[in-house]
Amino acid sequence: MEIRFTQSPKEVRQMNTEELRAAFLTDELMQENRISLVYTHYDRVILGGVKPTKKTSLETHAELRADFFLQRRELGVINVGGKGMVTAGGKSYTLDRLDGMYIGMNTQEVTFESTDAAHPALFFLLSAPAHRECPVQVCTAQEAQPSTIGAAATANERTIYKYIHAEGMQSCQLVMGLTTLKSGSVWNTMPPHTHSRRMEMYFYFDLPAEQRVFHFMGEPTETRHLLVANHQAIISPPWSVHSGCGTSNYSFIWGMAGENYTYTDMDPAPLGQLR
Repeated sequence: MEIRFTQSPKEVRQMNTEELRAAFLTDELMQENRISLVYTHYDRVILGGVKPTKKTSLETHAELRADFFLQRRELGVINVGGKGMVTAGGKSYTLDRLDGMYIGMNTQEVTFESTDAAHPALFFLLSAPAHRECPVQVCTAQEAQPSTIGAAATANERTIYKYIHAEGMQSCQLVMGLTTLKSGSVWNTMPPHTHSRRMEMYFYFDLPAEQRVFHFMGEPTETRHLLVANHQAIISPPWSVHSGCGTSNYSFIWGMAGENYTYTDMDPAPLGQLR
């Protein structure tokens, strides 16, 4: 498990491209039969992924000082590949593409596998510290009540799926969902916003291998950008904007954790103020 520490706005203003990438961009997270994890000190969130062609277990790590991974944590899972199965606490759950799942604190054994190894599941994982047990739940893409917003005229027509939130699957502090952009639309989260009460991360997927997303971050008046490829993720500090523009349409998982559990709690950054 890789450990990432935090940076202040002052530090980020002075970073070069490689330093920005090392601090905020992950490598490709979907590795075959290996759970890749990144521990960020922004709200102590852990993000990761796995491409299981055989049953793969979620193990604890020395950095957690825990008997098992979810002893003091909760976990959100979204499948962006073929049909797969997650076993949690001795019970198995099937997840089709774009289905989501919540696994609560004190769940001792968690494993991932694919229904068809030739068309493996791709499980994205997001974990945060937890203070109470919430039940294991599954939310299909249809149950996530997808809603389409934006417009083709502004190149941001997109469908939003919300899985873990106050009106959906319950958690201690995780909020999690995904966004898919329509063909011809390339912008996400523009105009951007910040929310200093919680961090956020973006995991980009369904991006063709030869295409990229220009992900914008930083203070609204001190923006920076990172070039992101398929199956890479961005760690976004609470004080930073998080927005992207692709060379084609794409999809991304978004996840948050921190002090505030309210999905709509955002501080707008008007376009006229961006620099």
